[in-house]
Amino acid sequence: MTRTLTRADISSSINRKLGFSQTESAEILDAVLQEIIDGMAENNSVKLSGFGNFVVRRKKARIGRNPKTGKEATISARNSVTFSVSQMLKKRVND
Repeated sequence: MTRTLTRADISSSINRKLGFSQTESAEILDAVLQEIIDGMAENNSVKLSGFGNFVVRRKKARIGRNPKTGKEATISARNSVTFSVSQMLKKRVND
């Protein structure tokens, strides 16, 4: 059975491994995540060596179809985020 790693789990790990208080550990994690979010909000790619790349991609407006009714509808243009895993992480997960 797989387990989900949560924000609280990561914060606790920072607390145990680096000796920061629980509050400080949560603040550190929040600061790191906020930097990633801010970077992507400015349409920048975020590259974390040994982990992967977050890339903001612009999707153009297009015509879609409602699968239930078959009626066409316009899907508006939007940004989406993709993640590409690094070779190092891919190897570690598959070993």
